[in-house]
Amino acid sequence: METYDIVVVGAGPVGLVLSTYLARWGYKVKQIDNRPEPTATGRADGIQPRSLDMLKNMGLKRQIMAYEPARVYEVAFWDPLDQGKGIHRTGTWASCPKFIDSRHPFTTLLHQGHIERVFLADLAKHGVEVERPWTITDFSNNGKNSEYPVEVEVAHVDTKQKKRLRAKYLFSGEGAKSMVREKLGIQIRHKDPISHVWGVMDGVIRTNFPDIKMKCTIHSDSGSIMVIPREDNMVRLYIQIASSTDQNWDPRMRASEEQVMESAKKILKPYWIEWDRVEWYSVYPIGQGIADRYTLDNRVFMGGDACHTHSPKAGQGMNTAFLDAQNLAWKIHHVESGFADRSILKSYETERRSVAENLLNFDAQYAALFSQRQPSAGEIGQASEGAQKNQEENKFVALFKSSCEFTSGYGVAYGPNLFNWHHQHPARSFLFHPEGTALRPGRILPPANVIRVADANEVHLEEEIPTNGSFRIYIFAGQQELTKQAVADFAGNLTKKNSFYSAYQHTNLEAVDYHERHNPHSKFFTLCTIFADERSTIEIAQLPSVLARYNTHVYADVVPDMRVLDAKATAHAKMGLNQDRGGVVVVRPDAYVGCVVSLVEGSGTVDALNEYFASFTTKPVGVSDAQARL
Repeated sequence: METYDIVVVGAGPVGLVLSTYLARWGYKVKQIDNRPEPTATGRADGIQPRSLDMLKNMGLKRQIMAYEPARVYEVAFWDPLDQGKGIHRTGTWASCPKFIDSRHPFTTLLHQGHIERVFLADLAKHGVEVERPWTITDFSNNGKNSEYPVEVEVAHVDTKQKKRLRAKYLFSGEGAKSMVREKLGIQIRHKDPISHVWGVMDGVIRTNFPDIKMKCTIHSDSGSIMVIPREDNMVRLYIQIASSTDQNWDPRMRASEEQVMESAKKILKPYWIEWDRVEWYSVYPIGQGIADRYTLDNRVFMGGDACHTHSPKAGQGMNTAFLDAQNLAWKIHHVESGFADRSILKSYETERRSVAENLLNFDAQYAALFSQRQPSAGEIGQASEGAQKNQEENKFVALFKSSCEFTSGYGVAYGPNLFNWHHQHPARSFLFHPEGTALRPGRILPPANVIRVADANEVHLEEEIPTNGSFRIYIFAGQQELTKQAVADFAGNLTKKNSFYSAYQHTNLEAVDYHERHNPHSKFFTLCTIFADERSTIEIAQLPSVLARYNTHVYADVVPDMRVLDAKATAHAKMGLNQDRGGVVVVRPDAYVGCVVSLVEGSGTVDALNEYFASFTTKPVGVSDAQARL
C-alpha cells in the first residue's frame, strides 16, 4: 500500500497552499481533486494585503502579478438620488487606509484559476502533481499502522478505479460539501438565519458608469450591486437575486444571465451598461456557517470552505483559507521533524476557528447592510473622509470603514496560548513583555525598513527571511556601546549545550553549505541582529561568531519612517523597544509575534527564551544534563 506524509483532498486555494508549504519542506504529498481540470475562470478573486505579504514571503508574488491583476486602492460608495432619479457617488474610502501599516495598501483582483496555476507550477517543481479526477470515498484512523495511522480510499471519478493509501495526515480542502466532514459527523452551525441568493457575473462590458475601474458598492431603489474590476478588462458584478426576508423566499431560486443583466441595468440608472461577452456566471445561496470542529484526532483536519462559509462580498474566503493552510503547515512540519510536541496541533483549531468566528460575525452584518436599500445622500450626508462631523453616516459605510483592518488581514489576532505569550502569561522570567513594547503576541510583526550591513541595501526587515518553517529571532541590539556585553552574553548563552538553539542544531555543521543564509545552524531558527547605529560603525567580523555567521542578517536601524518621525532608530521604535538597549522578538514561522524579551547582560534573556521554547519542544532545553535525566 502506498504511504504518504499527507493526503490532501481538493486542489482549491486551501489545499494548494498546504501542499506547497509541505512539499517545499520535503514531505511526501498526495493531492487529489474531483475536477478534471483546474479552475478555468470565476470563483474567488480577491487577494487582500496580508495575503499578498504571505505570497511575497513565499516568493510567489511576482508570478501572481505577471497576470496583471487589477489593484483596488479605493472603494466608491453609491446611493440613491432623491425622488427615484437614479444613483450618485456619495464618497470614497481607501481599501487599506493609511492607519494600517502595509507594504501593499490595495486589494489584488485576479480570478482563482490564475492563482491556482501559480501554486500548481510550484508544486510541480517539488515533484507533486495533482491527480484528477479522483475523489475520496472512505477513510479511517484505525491505528493499524502506527507510523501511517490514517487509511484513505480514493476512486477515479470516471473509471471508478479504487486505491487505498496510508498517510500520517488527511486534509479536507473539499469545500462546503465535504465528505470528510460529513463522515466525521461534524456539524456546520449557521450563525444567522438570514440567507441570500446572489448572482455573480464576470465579463467584458461597455458603460458610461464613471467608477467601473474601481470597487463600488451600489445601493439603488432597484436593488444592490457590487462592482469588482478584474484582469483583462473584465468586471465582476455581484447582484442580489433573493433574500430569506422576501415573501416568496426560495433558497433554490435561480435567474438567467439575461435577468441579471436587466437587474444591473435598472440598478445603474441613469448610466447604461452593455456586455461584449460573459466569461463566467453563477447563482448561489449564501449563509454564514462554521464547523463545530476542525479536527477530532489531530490526524484528520479540515480547512477553508469545509469549515466556514460566508458571503463573497468582503473578499475574505480565499484569504482565510490561505492562512488556515499556513497555520497548519508549519505546525505539522514542527511535529513531524521532531521539534515540537504533537499537542501543538490542537492550536490549529483554536486559533483558526476564532478567526472564522470573527469573520462570520462581521460578514453577517456586512451582508445584511449591503442587501438593504440605503437612504439617499440627502438623508444621511456624505460618506467621504472629508464629511462634516455633524452629518450622520451611512451604517454600511461606517461598518466598512471600521472593519478595514480586519478585512485587510492585519486585524487577525491570535489569543494567548503556548505560542503567544502575552503580558499576563504566568512565565517565571520578569523579562517577558518589557514595558513600553508596542508588539502584541499573536499579531503580525509590523513592517520596518533597515540597511543591510553586508551590502548597504535598504531592505524590508520582515521580508528578509523567506517562509522556511523557522522561528525568526530578531535581536534588536540597540547601541553597540551600550549593549556590547549584553549581546556577547546572549550569544554565549545561546551556544550553551542545553540552550533551545543548540538542542536543535544540524547534526553535521561542517556539511552545511557555505552560502546558506537562513539556516546555517538549525532548520528551526533564523537569527537577525539589528543595531541602532550607522552602518559604517558595525563590523560583522567583530560580532560573536554565532551572530556573525548570519552575515546577511545584520542590519543598521537608520532609515526614517513617517510613523515615528522623532525616532533615531525607527525599527526599534515601531516595535516599542528601547532604542538604546533594544530587546529580542521571537516571531513564529507564520510571521506572528510569539514573545518579546528584554535584552540584558547575563543569562536572563536566553533563560527566558529557553522557558518559552521548552513549553512545546520535544527536548528539555535550558536545563542541566542532570536535570534532563530526571
